[in-house]
Amino acid sequence: MNTEKDFSPLTPNIVRALNDKLYEKRKVAALEIEKLVREFVAQNNSTQIRHVIQILATEFALSQHPHSRKGGLIGLAACSIALGKDSGLYLKELIEPVLTCFNDSDSRLRYYACEALYNIVKVARGAVLPHFSVLFDGLSKLAADPDPNVKSGSELLDRLLKDIVTESNKFDLVAFVPLLRERIYSNNQYARQFIISWILVLESVPDINLLDYLPEILDGLFQILGDGSKEIRRMCEVVLGEFLKEIKKTPSSVKFAEMANILVIHCQVSDESKLTNDLIQLTAMTWMREFIQLAGRVVLPYSSGILTAVLPCLSYDDRKKSTKEAASACNNSLMKLVTPEDDVDEEESQSTTSPQSKDASSKKEGDLNDSLNASQESVGLSNISFFTPTSDKSQVTLDLDGIVQVLDRHLHDSSTGMMTRIAVLKWLYHLYIKTPRKASYQCDRSMFRHTDSLFPMLLKTLSDESDEVILKDLEVLAEIASSPAGQTESSGPCDGADKTELHVPDGSKVGQQQLGVGAKGADSSPSTPSMNSYFYKFMINLLKRFSLERKLLETRGAFIIRQLCLLLHAENIFHSMADILLKEEDLKFASTMVQTLNTILLTSAELFQLRNQLKDLRTPESCTLFCCLYRSWCHNPVATVSLCFLTQNYQHAYDLIQKLYPTASGDLEVTVDFLMEVDKLVQLIESPIFTYLRLQLLDVENNPYLIKALYGLLMLLPQSQAFQLLSHRLRCVPNPELMRTVEVPKPSSAKRGTQPQVDYMELLQHFDRVQSKHLEVRHQRTGHAEHPDRKLVL
Repeated sequence: MNTEKDFSPLTPNIVRALNDKLYEKRKVAALEIEKLVREFVAQNNSTQIRHVIQILATEFALSQHPHSRKGGLIGLAACSIALGKDSGLYLKELIEPVLTCFNDSDSRLRYYACEALYNIVKVARGAVLPHFSVLFDGLSKLAADPDPNVKSGSELLDRLLKDIVTESNKFDLVAFVPLLRERIYSNNQYARQFIISWILVLESVPDINLLDYLPEILDGLFQILGDGSKEIRRMCEVVLGEFLKEIKKTPSSVKFAEMANILVIHCQVSDESKLTNDLIQLTAMTWMREFIQLAGRVVLPYSSGILTAVLPCLSYDDRKKSTKEAASACNNSLMKLVTPEDDVDEEESQSTTSPQSKDASSKKEGDLNDSLNASQESVGLSNISFFTPTSDKSQVTLDLDGIVQVLDRHLHDSSTGMMTRIAVLKWLYHLYIKTPRKASYQCDRSMFRHTDSLFPMLLKTLSDESDEVILKDLEVLAEIASSPAGQTESSGPCDGADKTELHVPDGSKVGQQQLGVGAKGADSSPSTPSMNSYFYKFMINLLKRFSLERKLLETRGAFIIRQLCLLLHAENIFHSMADILLKEEDLKFASTMVQTLNTILLTSAELFQLRNQLKDLRTPESCTLFCCLYRSWCHNPVATVSLCFLTQNYQHAYDLIQKLYPTASGDLEVTVDFLMEVDKLVQLIESPIFTYLRLQLLDVENNPYLIKALYGLLMLLPQSQAFQLLSHRLRCVPNPELMRTVEVPKPSSAKRGTQPQVDYMELLQHFDRVQSKHLEVRHQRTGHAEHPDRKLVL
């Protein structure tokens, strides 16, 4: 430095000492400067004071020589001490050169700058608050300084500033938040610790309401929560906990919508291998749970985003038990918010929204998405489902389309866990139950508008490995099939829908006029008034799926049909399936399906009422049902015989058995599979279902055809265990002479079977036609196969 340059009012000795490499000499110079400035203060000579500060800043603190810079820093601190309470008038000139030295490459000089600023701030106290942003910016850099001495000095200055802010009521939070939002995304651990400590301090000041600005820093806080340092994570948890407590105290002033998107992002883990992500997800899910409970129906427009975040967490294992429980609470709370109150057309709710509110909402959405760009890039997430904030919380509209889209996406995803699939199906069922009007087919934006797209996936879900998933799936399908809101004027789906999956064959009532049951039977439909137009479509597609996926029929067919009989009317299920099977072109499948339905009919407790209805055939309705079942049951001879046993048509059963013998009047083949079915029928005759049939063997005179039919079955069987069982039963039939009494004989079942409601001759002819088709198909199949079906020659 040029010592001959004029630095007045600084004396040459002061200038020389300020440039000295020894700290003690620079300290002596600082005392001289302090004395000089005090004199100027006493004289009220502000011009000379500013001149001294300017010389110290430009010629010393900003000098190229390191010792000069050190001298300038201690000189500026001395000026501040001399000015005392008047230092506030010169703070800009005092602070700026010191902050510049914070960026110096010399760690000792950075330390001296920190020391100088500490003295300046200590003297000025509250007067430094207008300059808080630049001070905070400089301190945030020093907090990450690699030199421990510099870091220690910055911590002392940091504590001093915190004390000043805590004591003051003039803190400019509006100007500070943008800087806080910028610095909060630092990846340096010490900078993060510095930021967290300041947020804690500001949150503890009663006059500072940081909650209003929480949407701007919440994403950064969740980023810090994933820090590698346990101490920093603990501090961040404390901060978030304090904010959540305040939110619970004053929920009316909380900007839920602006923070919800942030929670959705952090509820979705991008890298499950990082343990810190588990903490982020658990905390975000906990916040989401509280938001739903506190905000109530306000969050309904954002349900699709919440479900995007919550549903995958429901399938977590015990390692993430806490997150799973929080997600389950979120899901249940959100579901409870959907009530019949939401059962309004969306056009009505939208008509009340003004163009101004729509513009405001659009602008607000843009600002929010901009504020989240940094977070989204930093965590590497894609395909995130975001909320769309609303500017008018009084207009609460259920985002039905968005919810269904999320649910459908999870159903189609093969990686979706079992509990998530169950939750998705519960949601679909809940929507169909709670919003029948909104779910009307006639509404442009309706639940039933989505049914055509959901239907194939709901059918596919019947192949799920979990019984619980299948049960929930059946509940949804049953509700679709029985909801009055699903009734349409036409049987086809709405315009633009996939019409191939829900195709209804023409002539759904073919053959009903030929049932021989009178006019009332001819007008009957496979469904009753309690069913809608989707019921018959459901039955068609269910049988189609059984046909294409035989393993499903074998392993879950009986389970599915039994559950449907509980959820829907059993008579409707059997009537409609029989009607559809009557037109089935795949005869082998028709026979297998009839066998399955017959086993369910005879053995399932769920079909008790239907069996009782068929036992006596006393009403035109029961006769109609019998005729409908009979026509389809003809695909399986043994099933047809068992149906006649169930309905006590013993003479007709005997006639059918006569046709099973290879005689001139009967040309049916008796295969091993056929004999196995007869074997099962014999076992069923010994079951509680046919107790009444066994008791009727006591009345030999009035039930001759029952005994003949049983002997017919006996003669068909080889001498197997079933043969021995039935033979022993028939040997127990009493001698009619011994059983004769003077009582008036009961009406015989044969007489009852000749009631005019049923044309048994026509039914027998129908049986012949159906079995002839089966015989023709079997012969064709045998002719093309290398190994013909095993056949028992009698």
